[in-house]
Amino acid sequence: MDPISVAVLVALAGGAGGEVGKQAWAGLSALVRRPFRRGQGESPEAPVVGSGEAELARLEQAPDDPTRAQALSDTLAARAAADPDFSAGLQQWWHEQVKLVRTGDGDVDNEISGGTFHGQVLQGRDYSNISFSTPPPPPPTPGTSTPPEQG
Repeated sequence: MDPISVAVLVALAGGAGGEVGKQAWAGLSALVRRPFRRGQGESPEAPVVGSGEAELARLEQAPDDPTRAQALSDTLAARAAADPDFSAGLQQWWHEQVKLVRTGDGDVDNEISGGTFHGQVLQGRDYSNISFSTPPPPPPTPGTSTPPEQG
């Protein structure tokens, strides 16, 4: 799993998103406080990974401190790598609770105008884990007509 955004952690710790944001923060707190379960077959020399409770508490004390949020993000990523159950819970928390929080930033206005364009256009916001597996269509040959756009 990708690290949890420092900006998201700062926003949630600072109370962004109203009641939904508070619920998301409470969900993360409950997840971090779950018992730590290491992956099977882990060697005894594996680095010791913290639960994240200390980092969570420090960020709660200073919710606008990006350094504390980064420490929590790093610890969450390390714990997710070492604890498959925690990783699954963290992903579920991200998709079911955090994605519901709207902080009002990042409005998107997409516009394409003028010029000649070839290929597909993807407009939106907050894309992740996307890939394009087909090449764009070739530009039309000069002198051929293209079908009219539907709209």
